[in-house]
Amino acid sequence: MCSGRNPEKNIDDACQLIGQAAGLGAQYVLTPEVTNVMDQDRQTLFNVTQPEQGNQALAQLRQAAKTHAIWLHIGSLAIRNSDDKLSNRSYLISPQGDIAARYDKIHMFDVELANGETYAESDNYNPGNEAVIAQTPWGGLGMTICYDLRFPYLFRALAQGGAKMISVPAAFTQPTGEAHWHVLLRARAIETQCFIFAAAQGGLHEHGRKTYGHSLIVSPWGRILAEGGVDPGVITADIDLAEVDQVRSRVPSTRANAEFSLSAPLTAANSRTGG
Repeated sequence: MCSGRNPEKNIDDACQLIGQAAGLGAQYVLTPEVTNVMDQDRQTLFNVTQPEQGNQALAQLRQAAKTHAIWLHIGSLAIRNSDDKLSNRSYLISPQGDIAARYDKIHMFDVELANGETYAESDNYNPGNEAVIAQTPWGGLGMTICYDLRFPYLFRALAQGGAKMISVPAAFTQPTGEAHWHVLLRARAIETQCFIFAAAQGGLHEHGRKTYGHSLIVSPWGRILAEGGVDPGVITADIDLAEVDQVRSRVPSTRANAEFSLSAPLTAANSRTGG
């Protein structure tokens, strides 16, 4: 997607793409991070966002899941949870239109990029504090969002907790996406031996920010099964969850952690050299 400042238009666009995916036979559909609105202006965000209770965007998307009889995973919505903070919240919706799971993004995107771009997600959003594995008809689905991708301990915890699939809806910046998007997603797939689903924002947004796009579906072996471009659209892949067990049986790296200690680094005072 290329979400803009108008939630109504963004959700209409999302519903059209969701319908396309369902028409292609998709049983599980994932949308990108902040499906409902993309803006960095605080006042604009608070003017157009709503609490979860009575949220029009969420209601429309729940109806879309019901209409198409699919598991619809809303990568995230900007949700008002107080007078001065939002939540970056992901929703998994059942084919009956019920909310099956919620996840609030844990790691806030507070960074300064080399090209001068700065982001302070924590100014507007409260971080979550709970990792979530949703139960689906196919197996456990670990839920993450965007910047979480850079924290492998979260992904390992999800895999060891029973996840066989992990979602990474995102709005990666152009420079960070070019440098790290593919390699990080493939690394997380290989490390966790899970399928990775990563729906992404892409293109030039109304507020002037560029996002990288390139939605990906990655196998537990690290193979890219499908890749999008920058323009809005749909990618699909057939998923065989038996591949997770096959990979884990060949390379059992997700089993219990080995114990080890970390020694202090050597300094001039406590090191010796021989000659």
